[in-house]
Amino acid sequence: MRPAFLINAASYEGAGSRMRGEVEREKMMAANAILPQMVARVCMMTKTPWGHVSSGSVYCGAKLVRNGTLAIQPRLGAESLALFEAHPEGLRGFTELDEPNTSFRTMACDFYSGTKALAEEAIRDIGWSYIWRLRLPFNDREERCNWLWQMLRQGEAREGLNSLSHLEDCVRACLDLWETQAPFGVYNVANPGAVTTGHVAEAMQRILGAPVRVRPAEPDGEEEEAQSSCILDCGKLLRAGVKLRAVEEALAESLERMRRAVRTVKIFAAESQVLPAAML
Repeated sequence: MRPAFLINAASYEGAGSRMRGEVEREKMMAANAILPQMVARVCMMTKTPWGHVSSGSVYCGAKLVRNGTLAIQPRLGAESLALFEAHPEGLRGFTELDEPNTSFRTMACDFYSGTKALAEEAIRDIGWSYIWRLRLPFNDREERCNWLWQMLRQGEAREGLNSLSHLEDCVRACLDLWETQAPFGVYNVANPGAVTTGHVAEAMQRILGAPVRVRPAEPDGEEEEAQSSCILDCGKLLRAGVKLRAVEEALAESLERMRRAVRTVKIFAAESQVLPAAML
């Protein structure tokens, strides 16, 4: 069919448990690592430019400014979060030039993150391609992979510090790279800035009236949850001429839309005296 551009958005995350069974690992390896290599080779043979949706979870932690130099802190704990609250400029994100530090080649990692890093390594030098790294996608819709709805459903979360990707903002940014003919390569695609889990939970309480308990962060270097915190530097994306609103603005709008949606459901239930099963 000679497509002008192809997008691979296929991915498999599994059931969410850190204890991955053999079947789950096979599915993740097939969808997240083997399939992108097949797509890359076909696109190279047919001279088709394409984009691959990857993940910011190939990194863990951030870069801390210490005595004028940058040092990678792979586990952002209580001390790092306190530094961010007092001096946000003291923490910086990973750039596209940084090799993934959460992969099968480096530290112990979640199998999902390992497969995403493996795919990037295999395809980044094949053909004309973009690799788009999104981090904790969110918006106002009730979807399984929406980070905000995950927090609401679980009712609790571990304190952390993260870059976030408003889904519609970042999909538009990915397409803008192609439409403006930006150079091919790897791009971190997240809304500028970073937020703590506690800050998001406070906003949920204030705007939605929904309490989310935030478990305190462990000391630096002792975090058990491998991908609990990650900051991405999106400077390359911005320098390419792609504009994204700040993460605080995107969060506020999404939560306000969620509040209006919840209010509409409540009004509907009150008027009909019946709450649809899909809304329970």
